[in-house]
Amino acid sequence: MSAIAPPTPAPDLSPTPRDRRKKQRRSRAPTLSMAAWRQFMEVARPYWVGDQRVKAWSLLGVLLVVMLCETQLAVMLISRTGEMTSALAARDADRFWSAVRWSLVVLAFAAPMYAGYYYMRDYLGNHWRRWLTHRFLDGYLQQRRYYELGSRQDLDNPDQRISEDINTFTGRSINYALIFLGSLMQLVAFSAVLWSISKMLVLFLAIYATVGTVVALYVFGAPLIRLNFWQLRREADFRFGLMRFRENAESIAFYRGEAQERVELDNRFQAAFANYGRLIKKQRSLNLFQRAFSQLTLVVPSIILAGEVLAGNLEVGRAVQAGGAFAAVLGAVGLIVDNFEGLSRFVAGIDRLHTLAGVVMPGSTRAPSAVAVATPAETQIQSECGDDELCVEKVTLYTPQFNRLLIRELSLRLGPGEGLMIAGPSGCGKSSLLRALAGLWRNGSGTVRTLPAEQVFFLPQRPYMQLGTLRSQILYPADASKHSDAQLLDILDAVHLGGLAERVGGLDAVHDWEKLLSMGEQQRMAFARVLARRPRVVILDEATSALDAATEAALYQRLRDTGATMVSIAHRHAVLRYHTHVLELLGGGEWRMQSAQDFSAE
Repeated sequence: MSAIAPPTPAPDLSPTPRDRRKKQRRSRAPTLSMAAWRQFMEVARPYWVGDQRVKAWSLLGVLLVVMLCETQLAVMLISRTGEMTSALAARDADRFWSAVRWSLVVLAFAAPMYAGYYYMRDYLGNHWRRWLTHRFLDGYLQQRRYYELGSRQDLDNPDQRISEDINTFTGRSINYALIFLGSLMQLVAFSAVLWSISKMLVLFLAIYATVGTVVALYVFGAPLIRLNFWQLRREADFRFGLMRFRENAESIAFYRGEAQERVELDNRFQAAFANYGRLIKKQRSLNLFQRAFSQLTLVVPSIILAGEVLAGNLEVGRAVQAGGAFAAVLGAVGLIVDNFEGLSRFVAGIDRLHTLAGVVMPGSTRAPSAVAVATPAETQIQSECGDDELCVEKVTLYTPQFNRLLIRELSLRLGPGEGLMIAGPSGCGKSSLLRALAGLWRNGSGTVRTLPAEQVFFLPQRPYMQLGTLRSQILYPADASKHSDAQLLDILDAVHLGGLAERVGGLDAVHDWEKLLSMGEQQRMAFARVLARRPRVVILDEATSALDAATEAALYQRLRDTGATMVSIAHRHAVLRYHTHVLELLGGGEWRMQSAQDFSAE
């Protein structure tokens, strides 16, 4: 092993005012603009041009055919309705019953078309959601980005964005696309009907719809989108607080910290409650406008056509037909007004999903607001794959966001079978150095050269207990093994868990292991994973803190017998004899390397 003394002070890598301004801009609410449209396209486009494009476009094509048929049937039904009204006004029984028969025929086809349309719409949305969820999960888990997101304050609740925002995005994207296409079909079909009856109605309709859309966009648009954006965040924060409370229920119960936790939950809920109060006030104004906008259409056609009907120049049935066509066309051109509430929530969700896409799938989006602020290569700790040695070359390590210097210019080399114990006062960076060795923290400079990932195993102080069988706990993170049942039972016995399989119901028993096993048993299970995997490098972060001295010594001896290189943090000096060197962190970036014999002699 070799070490190099720290020669030079580290540079100042704290965030600049410009970086802080960028972060503030990324947290602003989105608006209904071309930027929102570009965000939508960057998230949606891969599905329609990727490996699922044939099925996606085929499903969409079937939907369009169904919509065309449904629109045509709607035109025929309005025409027959007008015919029935005219026949009644003329007291023509034959004409009336003929119109009734044709109306029933149209309805017989319209009902299945209606049901088929909604089934195909939801099926396409569900298929798109599965594909997009898998794509986000691939990026989220790749290169351990899920871990890096934990230290980002500008991207809240990534789990909720994947589980809920994707579902909302795909479902509403399909829904609004079909509403737009359906409205376009209605506009073409019913405008011809309306034009043949009254050109004045068409002119009034164009002016009325234009004014309504402008008012909806510029009076209600920005406030509603902003409030919906913050409501999504506040609700997610409240759910996260409840989830965190549940996951730490035992610790909170021991501390009797219910009062403090209640204050925190109340604060999170109050933020959601207050924002929703402002949202429903703005929504009240929109609902008033929407209601007045739509209700006027019940009166306007009659007023415009009254003169023609009273003069006998237009049949009553034709007037009824004109009213139906007017309502259909207004629904098409007033699309934004009618759907503005849902559209504002949709735009807010697009921004959240687009931001996550820019982080977990770098290069998939182009908008600067979505891409994480990249750390320059010269301020990143580089990870490389070596052969047999664990090598650290001139590593300078900072906390996330470069707030504090932990280690300056550390160099060391560990050969096969050697052991390094890291010592020092609390908060000096011991666990942080282990994270750098594992490739989790890269804030700083220098190079860490270690063995291939499958040959390195990390034992944290609190082991992760997977949901699954006892067998899967031993083999984790592998999902299969060549170990026989007898070998697995021998491993449990070697880590002082003999009899556990019989007690819980066998190797294939499924339990909530985090609650069933004590912390000491969980730490012994972590050592069982090491013996099952037999890595060449084992990194231990106070992995025996819940064990008695005798069990700790036995497990360390087991690791030494495997010939693995060990790097560990332990507070008991009794484990020192299982290491060859000691790295003592002195604080402020300073450190000292010495042999285990010299350290124990002090």
